[in-house]
Formats: sequence, structure tokens, C-alpha cells
Amino acid sequence: MPLIDILTPDAIVPALKASGKKQALQEIAAKAANLTGLDEREIYDTLLQRERLGSTGIGDGIAIPHGKPARIDRLFGLFARLERPIDFESIDGQPVDIIFLLLAPESAGADHLKALARVARLLREPGNLERLRSARDAAAIYAILMQDAATPEGNKAVSG
Repeated sequence: MPLIDILTPDAIVPALKASGKKQALQEIAAKAANLTGLDEREIYDTLLQRERLGSTGIGDGIAIPHGKPARIDRLFGLFARLERPIDFESIDGQPVDIIFLLLAPESAGADHLKALARVARLLREPGNLERLRSARDAAAIYAILMQDAATPEGNKAVSG
């Protein structure tokens, strides 16, 4: 599944305000609930449950919180850039300012893992983080994310 099928232009938050990890998770859960029609509390609880297993802060200021809430019928992504970096208990100890939420159906199986890997590669691609951090608005962020998704390598990595 190409990244363009997971992330829509309205799922970009260019200036998320959050003072800590739980507040950031609450804010992205609320936005995801609004876009998917799922229950906000269920999304938040799913994300918190996953974070208890270990932080989804992967380093370099990036976090990829993810989970499988009940009743979601497709992979769903949401990108958020924080106004100020926050502690996310990341593996490198660095604060996080880039969050990519990924929600998947229970039946997603390997597609969920492939999407996680694709997002991690995209965000760690040289130059991408700098461009995402300096992008002026949601449209510019979306264009950066889709520019990579449009390449044959980008589509291949997430396809089922």
C-alpha cells in the first residue's frame, strides 16, 4: 500500500501544541478520531498501551506511535510537527518534534509492519527531516511526504 493511501492532506498537523508525551498522544488521538470516526479515548488508550511496552520514540527527534484500535478498517496515518520538542522517552534520549501516527486494523498483519518500516525510512532519509522541520505549512509538509512516496522505491516498500 503506497503512503499516499495512508496519509491524506487533512491528516497533517503543522504546529501541534503539547507540553509532554501524554498531551501529544491525546492531541493526535483527537485529530485521528475526528478524521476516522473512531472513539478518541479508544485511540488514546491503544497508543498508551503500546507506549507501556516501550517508547515509540525512535531517535533523531522522531516518534512513530502506532496501534490497532478496534473497528478501524484501513491503515491510517497522521503527521504532526510539534511547536516545541518534548520528552518522549526516546531511545536516544533526545526530545521529539516529529510524530507520525500509524493506526491499523487487527487484520493488517505484515502490512502494518511494512508501513512502520516505510515511515521510519522516509523520516530518516537524509534531508527529509530538515525539509519537514522547515516547511512553512501543512501543504508543504504533505508535498515533501508525497514526493518520496511517488518514487517506485517508495511504493514498493509499502505494497502488499
